[in-house]
Amino acid sequence: MVAFLEKNLWFPDPRTYDRYLDEGLLAVGGDMSVERLKLAYRQGIFPWTEKPITWWSPDPRGILDLHHLNIPRSLAKFMRKKVYHCTLDRAFEQVIRACAETPRPGSWITESFIQAYVRLHEAGGAHSVECWEGDRLVGGVYGVAVEGLFAGESMFYRASNASKVALVYLADHLKRRGYRLFDVQMITPVTESMGAKLVSRNEYLDRLKEALTHPCTFAGDTADSGGDSRTF
Repeated sequence: MVAFLEKNLWFPDPRTYDRYLDEGLLAVGGDMSVERLKLAYRQGIFPWTEKPITWWSPDPRGILDLHHLNIPRSLAKFMRKKVYHCTLDRAFEQVIRACAETPRPGSWITESFIQAYVRLHEAGGAHSVECWEGDRLVGGVYGVAVEGLFAGESMFYRASNASKVALVYLADHLKRRGYRLFDVQMITPVTESMGAKLVSRNEYLDRLKEALTHPCTFAGDTADSGGDSRTF
């Protein structure tokens, strides 16, 4: 049995709530308002399906250590060619829609999800990295930022290595901005190749608690604005 949410802004505590179902299902119901999404991420919870809305806190959890990022040799060689350039928050909705269109098992990014995260983006809580080849959007990643946490949600590519380049740029950006925790939720072959690892739910929640004590801004100066770019 899981918790059933109604209109009140509330989630059970993932650390003490012991009635989990498969792989960390915590609660069902509620809505995907900006306020509820912010509360969820602050508690180590994220939505995964829309009909019904389900809320998850998996155990174990995938994270990427910003200070021990591994860039595979082949990717480093590719990046030295400076094929792409990356920007921040220049095309958030395009990125999330491209992620939704990417074929993958159990795709969860429905139109309701897109609209919810666009609203969160407009409220300053969700961000994107775009990877461009000329004027063509060829890759990207989006996620949620809360204090010193960045929770990566999904990424896509339309050209070789584009999502990997976007991920490297994002990790470097988060490190420079002082973020403490880069949550990748589930480990994929791409994130694993870059050093992502699994930690227990309790360790994740400990790291999250510490990250929330370090206010960070995703962008706030000319060098980090969406109007600027870096070439890889």
